[in-house]
Amino acid sequence: MTTEIIGMVGTKEVSESRGSFDGPPVDPGYLARFAQAHEAAGFDRVLIGYHATGPDGFAVAAHVLNATTRLKVLIAHRPGFVAPTLVARKLATLDQLTGGGRVAIHHITGGDELDQKRDGDFADHDRRYARTAEFMGLLRRELTATEPFDHDGEFYRVRGAFSYVKPATADAIPLYFGGASPAAISVGAEHADVYMLWGEPVAQIAERVAGIRAEAARRGRTVRFSLSVRPIVADTEEAAWERAGRIRAATEEQAGGTQGRGSQVQGIQVPDTPGPARRMFGFRESSSVGSERLQQQAAEREVYDDRLWYGVTRLTGPGGNSTALVGTPRQVADALMAYRRVGVDTVLIRGFDPLDDVVEWGRELVPLIRQEAARTPVGAPTAAEGALSA
Repeated sequence: MTTEIIGMVGTKEVSESRGSFDGPPVDPGYLARFAQAHEAAGFDRVLIGYHATGPDGFAVAAHVLNATTRLKVLIAHRPGFVAPTLVARKLATLDQLTGGGRVAIHHITGGDELDQKRDGDFADHDRRYARTAEFMGLLRRELTATEPFDHDGEFYRVRGAFSYVKPATADAIPLYFGGASPAAISVGAEHADVYMLWGEPVAQIAERVAGIRAEAARRGRTVRFSLSVRPIVADTEEAAWERAGRIRAATEEQAGGTQGRGSQVQGIQVPDTPGPARRMFGFRESSSVGSERLQQQAAEREVYDDRLWYGVTRLTGPGGNSTALVGTPRQVADALMAYRRVGVDTVLIRGFDPLDDVVEWGRELVPLIRQEAARTPVGAPTAAEGALSA
């Protein structure tokens, strides 16, 4: 099985350790260059994130697709605010307009209560996942139905639903999904094509893959798996760890340098007004089981499996994927193959120096990942012990 390599684009050059939150939130030229850099570096697809205060993902995706010729997009979408039948038609239309086979959707149910409420969602954690399950099922039905249909569910009710516009190719619209709670696992096992996981130690990922696979098998399904991690690479291992130290220091400075009065989170000052700085540096009302697990791991140790680094995770608090693989390109590629041997066939990698890292990875890391994946079978979770020692 081949591997899928996913990156992530943003509309502004900023990360935990670089850039500024000042100025316009959307830089069309930068977004186009960022997308083109991914395409030139050999990435298959880029994730487009979702936040209640951020740019619209479908509009960003259209810009990315029109700035590139081959690169695919993965649009993060939070169910509950737009009808699944309408989202299906939006996806199929975008797929038709951009040559087919380049559009996918990533369902993020939401683990930040404050961000949910900004768009008017006050449903609790498990009820949101129940809604996501119904959303994904109805979206897939709208994309595939050959005649009008009715649906009566807990969250959605339609009569005569049908889309004349369908995906342009047999690749259709893949459904990605993420979540770590028991409620999430049930939804992903039932509806996801690809289940996305944050970067945890290999043994923990093996356990998660085994559990989700078992749930999917009970439903007569199979699911693929993706791992999200932040590579920090250099020519030597020593230089890579030195760079990790600089990223940690820059993250501390970046957080401490936000303007205006704010609140202390993990000892870091963040502004009082809603926006990317508050999200990035941990100011949220988290109900995310995955985020909580990462924080617990970060409190216990800073490094797992020799090079899985939690240095930034400790600083930023609950949030998105912040764990990093530190080493030479060869060492990072080998570390990713350990996850492949326990069942992960897709990787999502994004940098702390977002655009520069993509360009650098295209020279060595991305080719190495493809080379090693071609000769490393996607294994079963029982291979965890061998993966750790390989």
